[in-house]
Amino acid sequence: MADTVLNELSAASLFDLTGVVAVVTGGGTGIGLMISTTLLANGAKAVYIIGPKQADLDKIAKVYNDTAAAKGKPGKIYGIEGDIRKKTEAVRLAEEVSKREEHVTVLFNNAGIFQGQYTRPTTANAEAFRKAYFDEVTEEDFENSLNTNAVGPYWLTFAFLPLLEKWKQSPGGACFAPQIVMTSSMNGWTKDPATSGFTFPYMYSKSAIGHATASLAHELLPLGVRVNGIAPGLFITEMSAPGTINAVGQSQAPEGKTFSFQVPVTAPFPPGKQPAGRNKDMAALVLFLVANWFVDGETVLIDGGSLLKHPSSY
Repeated sequence: MADTVLNELSAASLFDLTGVVAVVTGGGTGIGLMISTTLLANGAKAVYIIGPKQADLDKIAKVYNDTAAAKGKPGKIYGIEGDIRKKTEAVRLAEEVSKREEHVTVLFNNAGIFQGQYTRPTTANAEAFRKAYFDEVTEEDFENSLNTNAVGPYWLTFAFLPLLEKWKQSPGGACFAPQIVMTSSMNGWTKDPATSGFTFPYMYSKSAIGHATASLAHELLPLGVRVNGIAPGLFITEMSAPGTINAVGQSQAPEGKTFSFQVPVTAPFPPGKQPAGRNKDMAALVLFLVANWFVDGETVLIDGGSLLKHPSSY
């Protein structure tokens, strides 16, 4: 009996994702790629990554599918081009997946953009503030940020609901409850725009999706579909540190890159090296959320302690 208990509580058992079908928007780059590769590495049957260019999606899928096949992994990554901002595209994307799968276990509404930066004024007068916060930011910065980071996930959530509901009747449905996971940001709660790289469109959009996570979790209770969130701090991606992407799609920070906020945790980084979240850190959180059916309506902050240093409402 004790042997059974220990086997059930082993990491290999808890996080065995055999049979899982996942959809990850923005799944071919940055944090999305960390999510999709974690799912593939732990036995997911199929991971559909959505992005703006089919060629880019196919390229990254081949890199990991070839390696997974060589290691005897059962699943595959599939790319589907799409514009997640649009309601019609949400419907089309759900239909595309439904042609290939009978159900979906988890939808990661992860895709996001970063624009609308301003230069913080050094002079404390209204004219300087107007120039920085008003003149430097465009209407398109807000429209694109809100539609991509907050409105698009709303359309996708409801477009994929029928596939998520069907997971409960699937052979694997007893293992993992169907779930939607939103990628918010620590910047959904920060009071210091420095942590966002000085962009209010980004902060507004991440605040919106952070609140929507709890609201949608409440609304979907009758369906038994959970909604949770991830609020990353600094991870080295093309969004946070545009630079070199290696052969397996991972971003590398440019030499000497600095940031306008503090990440107080230091281990396991050597002195002088910028602390930032690793793919292992994101992977551990992703596995926890997929496997733990007893968490609903929560957003997990994974920021290296940044909001312990900077004022926030988290």
